[in-house]
Amino acid sequence: MDMRPSIEALESVHTFPGTYQIKVIGESGDDFVARVVAIIHEELPAHSDLDYNVRESSGGRHVSVTLMMAVQSAEQVRTIYARLGEVAGVTMLL
Repeated sequence: MDMRPSIEALESVHTFPGTYQIKVIGESGDDFVARVVAIIHEELPAHSDLDYNVRESSGGRHVSVTLMMAVQSAEQVRTIYARLGEVAGVTMLL
């Protein structure tokens, strides 16, 4: 099942091009944050188009990566969601 937001839904609440935020929660370790950031860098024209913050859970088992990205279109956002959904260790995409 495709859990990505539809183009219509994205365009109804966001202006493109513009800034878009995604939060990725996953298992700590195994270079999780580096793998998430690498995917975003592959999808954006410049590394400067990404700003992100990392928070570790109190127990240290999970990590949350909040990604603020300069994106060009709703389709680009859908592509990013699809790629992030394939990262090993992802437990939630918001």
